[in-house]
Amino acid sequence: MGAAVTVDAHHHVWDLSVRDQDWITGPALQPLRRNFTMADLAPEARAAGVDRTVLVQTVTVAEETPEFLALAQDDDLVAGVVGWTDLTAPDVKDALARLGELPGGPYLRGIRHQVQGEPDPEWLLRPDVRRGLEAVAAAGLVYDLVVLPHQLPACVRVAADLPQLTFVLDHLGKPPIASGDLEPWASRVRLLAALPNTVCKLSGMVTEADHRDWSPADLRPYADTVLDAFGPDRLMFGSDWPVCTQAATYAEVVDTAGAVTRDLGDSERAQIFENTAARVYRL
Repeated sequence: MGAAVTVDAHHHVWDLSVRDQDWITGPALQPLRRNFTMADLAPEARAAGVDRTVLVQTVTVAEETPEFLALAQDDDLVAGVVGWTDLTAPDVKDALARLGELPGGPYLRGIRHQVQGEPDPEWLLRPDVRRGLEAVAAAGLVYDLVVLPHQLPACVRVAADLPQLTFVLDHLGKPPIASGDLEPWASRVRLLAALPNTVCKLSGMVTEADHRDWSPADLRPYADTVLDAFGPDRLMFGSDWPVCTQAATYAEVVDTAGAVTRDLGDSERAQIFENTAARVYRL
């Protein structure tokens, strides 16, 4: 690949004996309906050269984030956690402070909410959500955006309104790779990238492609779009493991990220595969 992958900026774990993952529904997602642990991930990540990861929330359940923080404290692979808290709660500022005081609290680096599941395309623009986002910024954290293409205009507006907060776009904003369509996703993601307080994860592409019939060439136009829009110093690699296993192994995701960035120089790939995530998440 020409550049070492040392940071995986986006992965998950879950234990179904602790709680259900209520988003795992339908036959297509059934392979994900089992436990995925750090013990499962570690050999694959280390084989790829990864020595630091960012563990990202999966459900809107307050108890998950303290569990992830404690895990980070005990696992030398996890260097940061993107957790969840209710942005609309009146005591969101205090809730963030409490998370920081928990065992492993210093590993909290960001907050995320499944905006993709909100029926209101302008959910991010609600006054109560904005107040929560202001609290995230005041706490010195970043905000991960997991959104669908039709929600990107609201992302642009809120990022412009809150220049003090860094917004990290997960999974390129979920472009419709399986269909091959670029627009209107590409125009919308470029508007977001024009704001200096935005960053994008080179992640989640294989799951937006045809799971059974995709190639790096199918992903290349989407990767090229965000490379051109954000630049390598605002792009970071994430595996999206284990969600990615619907379409690819961990090694295949790493190899594909290398393939779609092969025309870059080593220093530019170092930004994507290490430096951007280390800087943004303070790893």
